[in-house]
Amino acid sequence: MTDPLQRYERMQCLGEGTYGIVYKARDTETGQIVALKRIRLDQQDEGIPATAIREIAILKELKHPNIVDLVSVIHTEAKLTLVFEYVDLDLKKYMDKYGRLTPFQVKWFLGQLLQGLSYIHNRRVLHRDLKPQNLLVTDQEKPDLKIADFGLARGAGIPVRSYTHEVVTLWYRCPAVLLGCRKYGASIDIWSVGCIFYEMATGKALFPAKNEKEELLKIFKTFGTPNDATWRDFRSLPQWSDDFPVYPGTPIAELLPEMDEKGRDLFAKMMKLDPEQRISARDCLKHEYFDK
Repeated sequence: MTDPLQRYERMQCLGEGTYGIVYKARDTETGQIVALKRIRLDQQDEGIPATAIREIAILKELKHPNIVDLVSVIHTEAKLTLVFEYVDLDLKKYMDKYGRLTPFQVKWFLGQLLQGLSYIHNRRVLHRDLKPQNLLVTDQEKPDLKIADFGLARGAGIPVRSYTHEVVTLWYRCPAVLLGCRKYGASIDIWSVGCIFYEMATGKALFPAKNEKEELLKIFKTFGTPNDATWRDFRSLPQWSDDFPVYPGTPIAELLPEMDEKGRDLFAKMMKLDPEQRISARDCLKHEYFDK
């Protein structure tokens, strides 16, 4: 029996992660350029990592122009290989390559990100790790954005389910999760989108921090320390402390001086401290910021 991987001619290594290596390759039967995500299987351990199982299960159910396409899964004794459509760059590399995005480009990419996210949330899936490095962008005149890396994604079918709070790269993690909340919904992803929105508009990260405490303090300095008017249940969270300094917050116009009023309003609705008050992906797409 021939090795199904033989049909793919490896061209270059694209990077190495926690569970394996990603290669650019060519399908010798179709000529299609693909990305091969090779996952090492530790024979002494549990076999296939849980992140890979989740990613495969979720991506097999998700088919959308703004979500990276899982072409096939090849499982051999020693390794598991996920075959994805190949996309030239991630959003971070795209911004590094082309510099500050124009207001039109910001709106273009944000709209595509929200289209994909709305589709995911409608199917009761949380991505839980949205950041520029996990958004793939085609290097063409009218680039397409595709949400990728569903290793931390979970189904959200049971609202009362207790999830881990060790999710989302620190800079894009919402305050409720930083404060130890284990019951959360789609609003966790909207906070990350707001951080990405700011980064696209300004060219710099909104909350670069070295640890969770520093991250929270930066959030509170920017949006104000929570109080009963801005966040009803914040005192019930495991990591909340009355020792946090009280900050008034910074006006959105000072944070985004070059953005129009509609963009600032959408950003403010994404960045509500209280997850219950945060706008949904579906409602983001209806916001007047996206009006022609």
